[in-house]
Amino acid sequence: MTAERNAASTPSHSEQPTAPYLEAVAAYGLRGSTRFHVPGHKGGGGADPGLRSALGHAALLLDVPQDIDGIDIGPSPTPYERAERLAADAYGASRCWFLTNGASQGNHALCLALAGDGRHVLVQRNSHASVIDGLVLAGGLPRFVAPEYDPELGMAHGVTPQALEQALAQGEPCTAAFIVSPTYYGMAADIAGCAEVAHRAGVPLVVDSAWGAHFGFHASLPASPLELGADVMLASTHKIVGSLTQSAMLLVGHTERVDIGAISRAVRLVRSTSPSALLMASLDAARRQLAVHGELLLDRTIRAAARAREAIERIPGCAIVGEQLVGRPGIAGWDPLRIVIDVRGTGLLGYQVAAALRASYDIHLELATHATVVLVLGIGQPVEPLDRVAHDLAESLKRIAPAAGLAGPPAGHSVLSEPPTSPGSEPAIAPRAAFLGASEAVPVQAAVGRISTESIAGYPPGVPTLLPGELVTAEVVDYLRALVAAGARLHGAADPSFRTLRVLA
Repeated sequence: MTAERNAASTPSHSEQPTAPYLEAVAAYGLRGSTRFHVPGHKGGGGADPGLRSALGHAALLLDVPQDIDGIDIGPSPTPYERAERLAADAYGASRCWFLTNGASQGNHALCLALAGDGRHVLVQRNSHASVIDGLVLAGGLPRFVAPEYDPELGMAHGVTPQALEQALAQGEPCTAAFIVSPTYYGMAADIAGCAEVAHRAGVPLVVDSAWGAHFGFHASLPASPLELGADVMLASTHKIVGSLTQSAMLLVGHTERVDIGAISRAVRLVRSTSPSALLMASLDAARRQLAVHGELLLDRTIRAAARAREAIERIPGCAIVGEQLVGRPGIAGWDPLRIVIDVRGTGLLGYQVAAALRASYDIHLELATHATVVLVLGIGQPVEPLDRVAHDLAESLKRIAPAAGLAGPPAGHSVLSEPPTSPGSEPAIAPRAAFLGASEAVPVQAAVGRISTESIAGYPPGVPTLLPGELVTAEVVDYLRALVAAGARLHGAADPSFRTLRVLA
């Protein structure tokens, strides 16, 4: 789709109850057309019986390719174009692109459009790894700005406007600023303040709002980043709003600070020529539900979450982390669809608590760390499991506490030191040069003083500790070793055991 075609008429609010792409795919998929086109399963008739049984015949009937007349080709606006416009309208954006490789695809496209070869961009230090991957593709040069860090809970928060302003004033001029809000833990940054700082410096503000696709659709939630002045936002619609896994949206506000044509070309470059109709139809449907019934669904979920928090607070040793943090540096708001539980008072680690819930009640959590466990809710979260989660947590703690034999750090004490990073606000060489350069695996201690070709983030706390192009220091090695010893996983490491590390040869 061209920018001109997609910029035709703006949909009216009365069209939000429709799902034009979903409806067009369903109309074609279910009407019994003879298919002499891909995919080879032919609407399920030629599929493996086990796959057909697992997914259902209807899902296979709707698995149609691009370029079907009446779906994404034909007179403009096509159902596909209308679907993207409705999503843009729902978010108050000027343009929306449906993504079928998650928000990662959006970060890749934005880096290609805004951080071309040799250009500098400001990047929040705990940005998603896909931002660095995008810079590898684009050849851009990052300058990092650190988020606020909570040493007691071992979690990173948002970037402050003051930190952003200071970072933008240093070094070479930047072409864009990339920040994250909300965090994995549901803490939202001061987007309005950051937007003001970025715009005063003459750069667009890009907000990775992967965890905040529902923001702005209920009075108890923070406003959408676009509403607060961001120029571009990414929404991992599948995470909380309810589209299918791997689907997301890239949205541009009513701004002249970014070139929509350049972003559109970049999106095409990193998009499959065979995107999944199921993923895109799920985005259309999720947008409809959020725009039409989102406030009601969110209200019900928020109320149930509040009851769950009150019950969890009554469990000895458990404390809720959330609204009380608002107002601290890097935290301007919070997401009530995240239940973050500080379990240090139980004498157990978050890993142990999560394992006990799985073993006792088949409850699976989004995240466990040294100090916390994190529950992520959907906009239409079933209420009954929320109403019983406090009971299940209390019973699980009773079962494992006597036999655990391992006391966690007491509340009020640091869980992890702040993650060390390589010296300097910029890598020693460009991420692209490091990633594409000849590399070799060496014992981690022998890697000290050499240039990393890997991107490694420890979970917890999830802050990238080492990136391609950065100098490996003894502090970084010791920190990552400590994480592995504590049971954390190393995201992005070629050797997850961290016995070896890939460096420039």
